[in-house]
Amino acid sequence: MTEQERVPAGPGEAGREPVFLLPGAVAVLSAVLIVIHLASTLVLNAEGLVEVLFLFAFQPLRIVAAPADPTLAIPLIWTPFTHALLHGSWEHLLVNIAWLAIFATPIARRYGAWPMLAIFFISAAAGAAFFAAVTLYDGAYLIGASGGVAGLTGAAVRFIFQPVVIADHPETGERVVLGRRLATLSDVMRDGRARTFVLIWVLLNAAVPLLPLITGTPVAVAWQAHLGGFFAGLLVVGLFERRPHSTSSQ
Repeated sequence: MTEQERVPAGPGEAGREPVFLLPGAVAVLSAVLIVIHLASTLVLNAEGLVEVLFLFAFQPLRIVAAPADPTLAIPLIWTPFTHALLHGSWEHLLVNIAWLAIFATPIARRYGAWPMLAIFFISAAAGAAFFAAVTLYDGAYLIGASGGVAGLTGAAVRFIFQPVVIADHPETGERVVLGRRLATLSDVMRDGRARTFVLIWVLLNAAVPLLPLITGTPVAVAWQAHLGGFFAGLLVVGLFERRPHSTSSQ
């Protein structure tokens, strides 16, 4: 049952706000991330954790090693996606879950569970691709949901700053809220708030590789995954946009 179809069971429930506001798909994805991290920290020993990272983390060096040993490239079939389910610490996980709750929620409510998950994993793969392009010979590996969540952020930017569209019902004349339209990329850049958000996002992540020049220590932030995922979500969300329906058919 959708939120629009939910009706109070009795007078005592009228006007009562739901306690749990996250869409089911967002809550389930968050729970999966938590369970996986619990298992990796409480169940696996050090050797088991290394094996999980070897099998499910994204390691660009496999691309270079593949000509010598093609079997090393086999995990590249799934690791561009599975790396998004692993996290290096509870702080890493909780930040990504908070970020997920904020930006996956409008996507799930607008498009539904499967499109939200599709954007998440497509963006995770795009983030992995950009990570590989920058770190191909470094031997680094990528874990974390931030690339996928960055994609949901980019997708949400296409409509969250747009004004709410209200129209007259063709039969009753009643004012009907139609929602927010999906902006084109040029519209995003013309809108002051959306443009500012995109520019701040890009500049903050592009500045990450410069931080060691200031702090003198490496920064373990996969800015490549953030940027790759963000632009993937920004671009692919239009594939999931439903054709507008007339108000008389709703």
